[in-house]
Amino acid sequence: MEFPLANARPVDQLLEDLVEELQVPPGRYEQAERSYKSLGEWLHRPDSTVRDDSPDVYVQGSFRLGTAIRPASDEEDYDIDMVCRLDYEKSALTQAELKRCIGVEVKAYARRYGMSKPEDGRRCWTLVYADGAQFHMDILPAVPDFEKRRYLSEAGPALARLGATALAITDKEHDGFRQAGGRWPRSNPKGYALWFRDRMGQAFRSRALNEARRMQASVEDVPAWRVRTPLQGAIQILKRHRDLMFSDRPDDKPISILITTLAAHAYNQEERLSDALFSILHGMDRYFTRRNGVDWVENPADPEENFADKWEEHSERRDAFHEWLQQARSDFASAHQALTADGVGAVLSERMGQGLVERALGRRNPAKRPGVAGRLVRAVNLVLAPAYMRKPRWPQAAEGRVNIRAASFTQQGFRPQNFVSKGAPLPRNCSLRFEADTTVTGRFKVYWQVVNTGREAEDADCLRGGFSPDAAVRGGLSHSESTLYRGQHSIECFIVKNGKLAARSGQFIVNIG
Repeated sequence: MEFPLANARPVDQLLEDLVEELQVPPGRYEQAERSYKSLGEWLHRPDSTVRDDSPDVYVQGSFRLGTAIRPASDEEDYDIDMVCRLDYEKSALTQAELKRCIGVEVKAYARRYGMSKPEDGRRCWTLVYADGAQFHMDILPAVPDFEKRRYLSEAGPALARLGATALAITDKEHDGFRQAGGRWPRSNPKGYALWFRDRMGQAFRSRALNEARRMQASVEDVPAWRVRTPLQGAIQILKRHRDLMFSDRPDDKPISILITTLAAHAYNQEERLSDALFSILHGMDRYFTRRNGVDWVENPADPEENFADKWEEHSERRDAFHEWLQQARSDFASAHQALTADGVGAVLSERMGQGLVERALGRRNPAKRPGVAGRLVRAVNLVLAPAYMRKPRWPQAAEGRVNIRAASFTQQGFRPQNFVSKGAPLPRNCSLRFEADTTVTGRFKVYWQVVNTGREAEDADCLRGGFSPDAAVRGGLSHSESTLYRGQHSIECFIVKNGKLAARSGQFIVNIG
């Protein structure tokens, strides 16, 4: 199917806004960074059983590539993939021994921080964070695959560069899981991420340079998630389309690494998101090959690994991929023909989700946002509602919205770090800053309600629960607090105009450890 690329204007803005709505909040990326650094510090503590094995913990997958998307609902978790590499020769131990060795420390980490018992999965150990955090971490045990690195180093400079970080990993279903000196499954997330960054090309380099200047860092130190390229955005859109299409057939849905690899191959350095998306849809199935009668999508960092390896055993997954690609081509071709943003939204609502499309349409036209009255009512479904928490004394008169758009904590001697509602516990004795924005216009008053819970706050007679007036600041609203008491606490912003409640943000939950 051909896409006329020259006049994609009606679809451009909505696609850009869809990507904005799909973005994982920066606080989630920072939460992932804090989590893997915390685990790494745990593995390097003096009494760690693996300290002498030079443990290295780092992010892999979509969080590393900057292609992660928000969960479709509040019931779904952010799935953050980590590698935990120990400096062993793979001939020195079995996969089972490596899995058990890292499991000892992961279990101890979970006990130390009051987490539930880690799950022993097929390849990974899974840490599930507290209820409400909407966050779990899959930790993949690995050792360097020196044999693979030597092989790739002889295959030419390009593969030598990508293959320098090849790993051997664990898999309980692998024939050699308990065999000393046997074959190991392989992986190379750092090599793949390097290839993906290369495929983003000049679009990444120019944006990364601007971000590096802002961060006062080198381009090499800029994580991919801080840079928004057309390739990343196109992949995010395709992943959400795939998720909804296969919501009732999860076993058949095309895997993300397959979509990401084919999209990166098909990307032709388009600067406009719509051009990139249509070019990818048109060309991504050209990058299948056949090897000995088998469909093959090569791992660019390891030509011997096939990302479509399950298709030989499960032909229905091959059929599902081509079914999805045909549907995506049809849907976005129809969206391209629409004459207005509303027309594009009408075409894509079923395939991308009505709520997502409505929010995207509302980014440039607040009148098209989902009804503010409905949002105001939903905000009353509180996470924390102890008896000492005062109810708003103003009659409701919905006139807009207010959101707590950013929150940061600062430890003495360190730079501020963003965090998210219901996120990982923050340390005590930090300063907090909350920033909100509102669509309410004219003169109004701003109130903040802080609700503390827990024995420490109760003993200090600081459960609070009342309303603190604050001043509106040009360009936004802000409020400062500190992390004094362990427990789960909340803060909410209220906008009062002409003596009536015009908007409320809903509770922002702060966990303090």
